[in-house]
Amino acid sequence: MVDEAESDPKGTIGIDPEKSILWAQVREGQPQMSIDIEGRLRPSGIKGNSKVYLGDVARAALRSLGPADPPYFENRPSYDEQRWTFSTTAGDVSMIVYSDSYWGFGLLPKCFLNRLEITGPLTLRARIVLDISATLGHKPWEPSRSRKFENLTGATVTEHRTAWQELIHYARDEMNEQITVISDKITSLKGGEDIELILNEAQQNLDEARAALSDYNAPAVERALARATQALVEADPTTEVRSSEDEALRSKFTNKIEKNSGQDEIKASHLLDDEIPLVDMTDEE
Repeated sequence: MVDEAESDPKGTIGIDPEKSILWAQVREGQPQMSIDIEGRLRPSGIKGNSKVYLGDVARAALRSLGPADPPYFENRPSYDEQRWTFSTTAGDVSMIVYSDSYWGFGLLPKCFLNRLEITGPLTLRARIVLDISATLGHKPWEPSRSRKFENLTGATVTEHRTAWQELIHYARDEMNEQITVISDKITSLKGGEDIELILNEAQQNLDEARAALSDYNAPAVERALARATQALVEADPTTEVRSSEDEALRSKFTNKIEKNSGQDEIKASHLLDDEIPLVDMTDEE
């Protein structure tokens, strides 16, 4: 079972100033990865490394965390490669993921659950949870065995759903607020000379951000908002960004965005090569 030596191993926490604790139903055992001699997650097929199955929830969590250190396995799997505990850090956010079976002796992937403990700024935690829920092919708070799930986790299914959804709604509200601020800025700049095309570009990107938000696609929302913000900086005469120096600054900002979406160093998310489709969760409104 989940390591009882950990502090407060049961219960769920959604909105909280310091950390969130969420439990999730695992549906798929893949991908198969490996663990090196130092206890770090590596791709499968490396000679001398032990095997581990991450499962769909942990895979989605690592992708949603973004560029992060390769997870370190504090509890390595033994005979069952789907029982483990790993931790990782990405900037101001740290994550600990526990995997264990809670019924059926772990004979099937859906016999397993994951406990996610995420520490860091609330806005970042909410964004990560939104990403996880959107990339999974199921609602993570819905267990395959409700009573056993509740007994092990120390919380009801309703409490689990509430913890997940309050973070999801928090992230969406934050992004909606950003969209509103940029929309108001576009309105305030209308009527200026030689900026109509730039404002149209900003408005188009803002529309793309709204569409992405309706699909719970947080990364696409942030990319669209970044493009809209760049256009507004160029359109605003008070910023004087049409000089060559400011053009260089915008280019540096663009390169930073591209770097965040794919860095050269080996990071946790880079260990996962397959793409995960986004899932429309608008029925949760």
